[in-house]
Amino acid sequence: MTISQWPEAAVAAIKAAGLNYEFLLAASERTSFLHGLVVTIELALASIACSLVAGLLLASMLVSRQRALAWLARGFVEVTRNTPTLVQLYCAFLVFNMLLTEALKLSGGNPLTPFIWVVIVISLHKAAFHAESLRAGLQAVPPVMLEAAASLGFSPTRRLWLVQFPLALRFALPSLVNNLVDLVKMTTVASAIAVGDVTYQSIMIWSQRDNVLELMLLMLVFFGVLTWLVNQAGRVLEQHWRMPGYGR
Repeated sequence: MTISQWPEAAVAAIKAAGLNYEFLLAASERTSFLHGLVVTIELALASIACSLVAGLLLASMLVSRQRALAWLARGFVEVTRNTPTLVQLYCAFLVFNMLLTEALKLSGGNPLTPFIWVVIVISLHKAAFHAESLRAGLQAVPPVMLEAAASLGFSPTRRLWLVQFPLALRFALPSLVNNLVDLVKMTTVASAIAVGDVTYQSIMIWSQRDNVLELMLLMLVFFGVLTWLVNQAGRVLEQHWRMPGYGR
């Protein structure tokens, strides 16, 4: 048997066991599925980066001495984390996107694609959870460190960004990693507005081949590996940022 015949032999052997993966031998369907994997990874990476930045800004607003900023951030967090992500996505894409399209009709069109809307919605949704994790981390910073920074002439803003946040990130990291694992799984909502992620591509394939179980198993393995990588990255950061002797 030549190397080029191995895929056919493997698919045939798996089919004999009751699982139909023949779509992997069809170039168009295999390409679509692989493209879905790439899109899902892109969604996850973009959403992770944007959600962390947004969460950092929201957390700084939550602990701000300006009551208007703090109340604004609190209202956003409460509304965002207490409503379903899918409902938020539908509202954003079917309402705000349509209004934006109408408003920009005469000036070149709407630049926001369905992919971008998914990143925006997921990022803002998880940013609300990040903000609460970071707020808890900020409140866990020992007052004596803030007093020491104040004695060195640090302004409240410099204390926040140069003393509190670096420590808060360390305290909040386990919670943040948990949020990011949930974010990766949340990317599956992209299929609701026909973004070509792995879920959407799988639906397109199994609607033609009736191999739901086989594709579900592949998706299970894929998301298991993806979330495991996020978790491992978090563990590496925990070790890298660990402060020897602190807390003992």
